[in-house]
Amino acid sequence: METGAFYRVLNSVVVPRPIAWVVTRSAEGVHNLAPHSFYTVACVDPPIVQFTSVGRKDSLVNAEATGDFTVNLTPESMFEQANATGTDFPPEESEAEHTGVRLEPSETVAAMRVAQSPVSLECTLHSTLRLGDSTVVFGQVRHIAVHTAAVRDGRPRIEHLRPLARLGGNEWATIGEVKEIRRIPYATWTEDPSIGEQLRGD
Repeated sequence: METGAFYRVLNSVVVPRPIAWVVTRSAEGVHNLAPHSFYTVACVDPPIVQFTSVGRKDSLVNAEATGDFTVNLTPESMFEQANATGTDFPPEESEAEHTGVRLEPSETVAAMRVAQSPVSLECTLHSTLRLGDSTVVFGQVRHIAVHTAAVRDGRPRIEHLRPLARLGGNEWATIGEVKEIRRIPYATWTEDPSIGEQLRGD
């Protein structure tokens, strides 16, 4: 299977993918805003997140040049703006200005954050890893800014965050139905054989 075909299939089956709405600052001081759907947590201690730049996107170039960036949650209410910031504007132009996305100063890094985003992670560049035509960017989280309205019982809640996710092709997704279930401790599993029987359909 050719590379392009593999990419299309992977994008359609590794779903849904959370979106890192990344703000970086160029060496000349221009703020870039771009959505990256190859994004996840890389480490707990120290707290590190990662996103992948397919090719040398402005997010990668700027993070390497200035040493920091912010990762902003992409809320459902900003669907059209998030999509528009994926446009290939030249490096000297700011996607935020073109799309009307308001940026605000961060607490710990020079790169700004998305003011309307309910959660922003302020990161310093930890390292990068080149893999074929892509580069994984690792950022150590230095500060987490959370809108008060998104918090309930001490943590951000999904019903207030309303994050967007990417699917295959031009498809996006919202959170849809949220299911909640506790993990089963091994001790409970061994004490109650009916748990396994129900799961197996015995």
